[in-house]
Amino acid sequence: MSLPEHIHSRSPRRGVLLVNLGTPDAPTAPAIRRYLREFLSDRRVVEFSRLFWLPVLHLFILPFRPLKLKHAYESVWTPQGSPLLAISKRQRAALQAALGPEVPVALAMRYGNPSIADALDELGRQDVRRLVVLPLYPQYSATTTATVLDQLFGLLRRWRWLPELRTVNQYHDDAGYIDALARSVEAHWQAQGRGEHLLMSFHSIPLAYFQAGDPYFCHCHKTARLLAGRLGLAQGQWSVSFQSRLGRTPWLQPYTEPQVQAMARQGLRKLDVICPGFSADCLETLEEIALRYGQSFRQAGGEALRYIPALNDEPAHIAALEALVRRELQGWDYPAEGAAERQARVERAERIGPLD
Repeated sequence: MSLPEHIHSRSPRRGVLLVNLGTPDAPTAPAIRRYLREFLSDRRVVEFSRLFWLPVLHLFILPFRPLKLKHAYESVWTPQGSPLLAISKRQRAALQAALGPEVPVALAMRYGNPSIADALDELGRQDVRRLVVLPLYPQYSATTTATVLDQLFGLLRRWRWLPELRTVNQYHDDAGYIDALARSVEAHWQAQGRGEHLLMSFHSIPLAYFQAGDPYFCHCHKTARLLAGRLGLAQGQWSVSFQSRLGRTPWLQPYTEPQVQAMARQGLRKLDVICPGFSADCLETLEEIALRYGQSFRQAGGEALRYIPALNDEPAHIAALEALVRRELQGWDYPAEGAAERQARVERAERIGPLD
């Protein structure tokens, strides 16, 4: 894919590509299997030897894990489909409204649909020549942001005329993002009262990835410190944990589920949990945290685990994303061009040779 053939008659534009992780197309075992096959085949996500990993994936994980996950996805599926995709669409629409029609915004998922390839084609058809790429992962990791950029650059190898690119690698300490998180916690406290402790749960990654130089662990802790400071929380009133571990190798710790169980056994009655690394609610927040870990907390003696929703398409979140994009767009404007200038360019091209 490159730009449309009638480029001479159109003005180049700036655009935005939003990318999130992805989701199965349906809460069924075949759809979940397709999604997991793509996700768990990514060399950035699973860095084990292919000789070892691929047989494990195809013989032990893909035949059985989709059946186990089917009920989990069914428990959070909405009339609009996957919560992650439905929310991401609202985020795209809200950011588009904030930026205005002169800056097209496209949405893609790293795994599943809509694909990055389709989103690039959509932007190409809208004459986007300068592109801001915003992976919706506040904390950088090779397993998330880097794999988005790998896919993007691989696809662009097929383009004849590459667009100019600016990428947002992380925004874990961005003031607008931290403020949006703080507002969401404050709104929760105002509506439901303040819990006895605020737990900030981030998706975990294998410990070996951190030891190899991945900055994700540090980014998560900085986000947590900044959020606690913005909320005026003292030491002991908040903590950090890591969820969604897969397999038996060590991952970043402490793990969230044992953490919430320990808090309940120590006498904590009401626990507030926020997941700052998730820009939109999904299986890991709605089913794993709110439902499954909520049940674990109560079974260990707690009264209520109150999950604070992700930022989703809240106005403060969209304003933070808009500010990030506008910062990248600075100094990247195209000169204003009228119809007469475009027509003159077409005529010059036609004098050189036919356009078809």
